[in-house]
Amino acid sequence: MATDWTQQTERSNLLALRIITWVAQRLGRRVARWLLYPITWYFVLAVPKARRASVAYLRRVLGREPGWLDGFRHVFCFASTILDRFYLLNGRFDLFETRVVGQEAVHQAMAEGRGVVMVGAHLGSFEAVRATGHDVGDLTVSMVMYEDNAVKLNQILLAINPALQPNIIALGHVDSMLRVKHSLDRGELVGMLCDRTIGDESGRRVEMLGSPASFPIGPFRLAAMLKRPVMLIVGLYLGDKRYEIHFEQLADFSKPGGPSVEQTIDLYVSRLEYFCKRAPYNWFNFYDFWEEFGQHDAKRPSNP
Repeated sequence: MATDWTQQTERSNLLALRIITWVAQRLGRRVARWLLYPITWYFVLAVPKARRASVAYLRRVLGREPGWLDGFRHVFCFASTILDRFYLLNGRFDLFETRVVGQEAVHQAMAEGRGVVMVGAHLGSFEAVRATGHDVGDLTVSMVMYEDNAVKLNQILLAINPALQPNIIALGHVDSMLRVKHSLDRGELVGMLCDRTIGDESGRRVEMLGSPASFPIGPFRLAAMLKRPVMLIVGLYLGDKRYEIHFEQLADFSKPGGPSVEQTIDLYVSRLEYFCKRAPYNWFNFYDFWEEFGQHDAKRPSNP
């Protein structure tokens, strides 16, 4: 599973980004959105593994057999967030209508000056958080990720805006954990996407949308070890130019008597499930997430 998503999904992500970035730079958002239609159909028809993964997810979240239009809407939502990524990372926040939910929790956590471990997912637009600066305040975010993924993200950011200086902490170095601690000590947000495991990484099996899947334990153990609050951030794309940003505190490991690491992961997954049902076409894990490909279809729900 891990090899599949790292080799397949990220390559198609970068290819889609390069195409859409070229269009956005030269034609503007209005024209670019029209061109997303043929681009989306191309990816729906030309990437069968991603299509199959989309069907497996949509079947669960919609509670029915998805059709081609559902698959199109799923990939179109993904393509729309990639297009908007170009504008968000270039500071064009004026193009969007953004509603922020739970900003009080961010203010409270940041006011304590201990930094916050911010956990996200491949759900909606993580970059849309940048558009909340005028509502939430000046947020400094350092992203923690595996080194290969850090290289890919740097390629993506440079393709969008060569002037960007991303704060990325690559795992696998002797000073990685020290850099995370220093960022938190400065009162910053340290962000991690926690819905994919890699290689032999330790994972916790948790039921999501009716079937168990593996979620990484490391980010939550790190927050517990450093005794920091853990906050979920989700940036839902609601169509056209509308985004809805949600901040929710999941745990505060600096205080005694709170949830365990395992309970925090379970809560994280339950909230992901909630937001998937709220905005079903925002889930962008186009690989065999539930590890069901090649198995019998016994787990698939029947049509209502």
